[in-house]
Amino acid sequence: MAKSALKFKINADTDKMLVSVFSNDRHLIAPKLDAPDGMNYNIRLKMDGLDFLSRLEADSIPVAFFDPQYRGVLDKLGYGNEGVNRGKARYSLEQMPENTIKAFISEMSKCLIPSGHLFLWMDKFHLCTGFSNWFEGTKFDIVDMLTWHKGRIGMGYRTRRISEHLVVLQKRPRRAKGIWQIHDIPDVWYEEVKRGEHTHKKPVMLQGALIAAVSNLGDLVIDPAAGSFSVLDACQNSGRNFLGCDLNG
Repeated sequence: MAKSALKFKINADTDKMLVSVFSNDRHLIAPKLDAPDGMNYNIRLKMDGLDFLSRLEADSIPVAFFDPQYRGVLDKLGYGNEGVNRGKARYSLEQMPENTIKAFISEMSKCLIPSGHLFLWMDKFHLCTGFSNWFEGTKFDIVDMLTWHKGRIGMGYRTRRISEHLVVLQKRPRRAKGIWQIHDIPDVWYEEVKRGEHTHKKPVMLQGALIAAVSNLGDLVIDPAAGSFSVLDACQNSGRNFLGCDLNG
């Protein structure tokens, strides 16, 4: 796979004189890549996500999204509707044990460029019980978190879910200035998604705003467990290229 040399421009002398984390200039340039053999940009690929990640070059991708199918929700919270009625669609998706999730995150740590971002969708159970062990041994740090207000009531035995969470991980070196360029994204984002679509469809506008915040026009965004391929839609809306897959295509 051909690629140009990775350019990671940091002006250390200038940074020492700046006191604000805000910047209108982005000093992060991702390499231009050819799609790996058998894979094309901006389509829905049907393949295993770990196989997909293994084909990507190290230090080559500026942005990744990951939405695991968390087994812990079904095992630990015990909603009682697994495989029944409204639970059928969720149950039919292949669940990811924690060792699989860790393997995905480890591979994404390798393929992201320095200071690249991973946007990790997080369920409430793991947010409360802890998930830092998932990225032990990687170059990831947690740098932020957002809550998506879905505008409709979801499942729940005690309280009913109306939100989901998105953890922002950055590959070291951890930097905001010169990389994160949009500064008006609220940490509680309201966006409704139509019913009747994919069980875990995510908000296209939110993902588009995050993509625009940390990448340049024409950059490549990956999603190795794409589900509804909402990240593909977000890339098309924001002028980025998409490379992603799902077991169900």
